Amino acid sequence: MQYRTFGKLGWKISEIGFGAWAIGGDMWGPQDDAESRRALHRAVDNGVNFIDTAQGYGKGHSEELIGKVLKERKEEIYLATKVPPQEGTVWPPPEDQDILTSYPPGRIIHRCEESLRRLQRDYIDIYQFHTWSTAFNVRQEWFEEMSKLKQQGKIRAIGVSVPDTTPDNVIGALALGKVDSVQVIYNIFEQYPQWNLFPVCEKLGIGVIVRVPFDEGALTGKYTLDTQFPEGDVRKYYFRGNNLPAVIRRVDQIKAFLNKKHKQQSLPEYALRFVLSHPAVHTVIPGIRNVAQANQNTSCSDGRLLEAEELEELKKFYWRKDFWHQEVTD
Repeated sequence: MQYRTFGKLGWKISEIGFGAWAIGGDMWGPQDDAESRRALHRAVDNGVNFIDTAQGYGKGHSEELIGKVLKERKEEIYLATKVPPQEGTVWPPPEDQDILTSYPPGRIIHRCEESLRRLQRDYIDIYQFHTWSTAFNVRQEWFEEMSKLKQQGKIRAIGVSVPDTTPDNVIGALALGKVDSVQVIYNIFEQYPQWNLFPVCEKLGIGVIVRVPFDEGALTGKYTLDTQFPEGDVRKYYFRGNNLPAVIRRVDQIKAFLNKKHKQQSLPEYALRFVLSHPAVHTVIPGIRNVAQANQNTSCSDGRLLEAEELEELKKFYWRKDFWHQEVTD
């Protein structure tokens, strides 16, 4: 396992982390707790020292599982979790959202205490907002509560998980020195952050956590036109309408491109190496729900990255108009 210095915080973080949404057991199809625990143990055995979860994953179940497993380990594990906005608010929030609507007074602190209890820890390394609005940047209420938690030693860093479609909306808070880390979607199909958010993060020493490296599983290459997702599975919505056929076509193009370049490399491995090849990225958190995935994902951390020339080719591929599809919803 390779490790990277996490921005100005200086922590040595495994460049492959553990994405713990699926082990919550409520939005990615059926999940066995025993298998989840085995996956967590194997990931740590393989050198993973960064785990990302959220209060909303299985209504806290993901946090509880992680807490139990980490009680059985002696390694130093960096742990990040997320506080969701007030129940009933729009997700993601509009860009002019009032912070007190999403995070009313006391919510951030109260929910932190609940996470600490489930995780069985005295502190959280990175306490993240699970979504963000541009209007939050200049407000002080959320920053004062987060700062209080820092002063009490209950959190070590403030993070933001930015919305899928507006990853740049946190830049104001970064410039004001209020945020230590950013979690963002970045993959072969979604390269936009490298042209705006990433340069800012590099300049300011912001830790960068990349989520969704496989585009909700598409870049594992396992989906077909016959793939069915169970009710309640987030992928059933994500690949609704014509989205599944369109993404399969895009994946086939990537497979053909990969076959010309690296015949011995699997598509999931290539997808992870693409993410790790950007210098702004400190860790990538693929979803891991079993031992096989823990082994496969961690094996990509061997120092081999994509060459600059190949990354330039992928940029051109990203911008090709015929590579994209018009999303058709139900």
